[in-house]
Amino acid sequence: MSDLFGNAPLPPATATTAAVAAPTARRTQTGAGGQFALQTPAETNASTATSAPERTAPLAELLRPQTLEQVIGQQHLLGAGKPLQLAFASGKPHSMILWGPPGVGKTTLARLAAHAFDYDFIALSAVFSGVKDIRAAMEQAEQHIRAGRKTILFVDEIHRFNKSQQDALLPFIESGLVVFIGATTENPSFEVNSALLSRAQVYVLQALGEDDLRQLAQRAAQSLPHLQLADSAIALLVAYADGDARRLLNLLEQAATAAQASNITAIDGTFLQQALAASTHRFDKGGDQFYDQISALHKSVRGSNPDAALYWFCRMLDAGADPRYLSRRIVRIAWEDIGLADPRAMQIANDAATTFERLGSPEGELALAQAVIYLAVAAKSNAGYSAYKQVRAFIKQDKSREVPIHLRNAPTKLMQELGHGRAYRYAHDEPNAYAAGETYLPDALPQQPNWYQPSPRGLEGKIGEKMEQLKKWDEEARNKKPD
Repeated sequence: MSDLFGNAPLPPATATTAAVAAPTARRTQTGAGGQFALQTPAETNASTATSAPERTAPLAELLRPQTLEQVIGQQHLLGAGKPLQLAFASGKPHSMILWGPPGVGKTTLARLAAHAFDYDFIALSAVFSGVKDIRAAMEQAEQHIRAGRKTILFVDEIHRFNKSQQDALLPFIESGLVVFIGATTENPSFEVNSALLSRAQVYVLQALGEDDLRQLAQRAAQSLPHLQLADSAIALLVAYADGDARRLLNLLEQAATAAQASNITAIDGTFLQQALAASTHRFDKGGDQFYDQISALHKSVRGSNPDAALYWFCRMLDAGADPRYLSRRIVRIAWEDIGLADPRAMQIANDAATTFERLGSPEGELALAQAVIYLAVAAKSNAGYSAYKQVRAFIKQDKSREVPIHLRNAPTKLMQELGHGRAYRYAHDEPNAYAAGETYLPDALPQQPNWYQPSPRGLEGKIGEKMEQLKKWDEEARNKKPD
């Protein structure tokens, strides 16, 4: 790596940045199933003063900020007078959960908090750690207390802890033994226990903007003294990074390695495209990014915007979403948001899903795209969906009711003698094939609860007219006096 990075020291803006993460500044203790790392401010300062970071460390680690001023992005939290800036300025740390997509500075802010408040720093990874590791970390924190030191406990991927593991943190946070900082890419309201949420302030970190990423790329280029980075390459890195600082730096490092292997000293956009096999968009197929985008697709169809619907559909395909999942969602949209306003939409959605099963990708994706467009421009109605939910809710809270005797089946002589099916009116033998005034709901229920109320759009407009006519015939039949 010495040829890649050269031997020149990092420029002032980044030389102190990397020292925070110097590997020699850590003690690591391993427990059953996991590990935690301890780094004291004294060790951090010593490493800053005595050694440059090892050049074999990833570029993202080399450029990790050491001061709050060096952090790029998150100005809604770190700008003057903003919540985290005020928290750092107060000198009074508090427990918090940092929620945001990958590569936006969650770990960096946790480390900076320990440095700014002069606290010892214990880091746990929820992926590899368990209750035993939590207890071991708390024993370390108790040793710090006896030595007159305080501790920040950082738990990365806190959403990966189960309920019992999260509960194990509570007494130590409540007692003040540690200040807790959790990092998560998932919505804390779904993934973090309410008891833990009530003890920690949630801060939402945002994906880095293009200007932020461009600034980061330019800063990173300064750490590669033997390599020139063209504006076209920076623009492409920004696009590929998709808001993720770590991803940008990793891609740049890959490109630098490829350039070194090819004896190239200048990277432009063309070389970068050839050197990287990078997916240009980010989401975790099981995380918030995925569900946010599928929500955007559904709402764009519901909002009758075919361009937006097609955009989100293609975004998800580009990022690796399973087309079969998308096909199931498309069928669901047809039934929920269009329904009987345009029954063709349901047929088209089903046909598109079947076509994809026959053709696969990429050819079958066109059928799904056509279905998305049709659903977006189709007449909309959720009347059937709404009626279904209302009836389900009513039945859930209502008592069991007998089937009216005239509607009961009478396959045997005994049942006929008991009156099952007696006085039932066969609709096909009635005028207009409708038994006006007949009742079909259980006794003591309103005979017209109006659960299904068709919209005036599409075919449902005609359905509504038909229902009004049927109601009129019912009223006439009930008001008709017997001869």
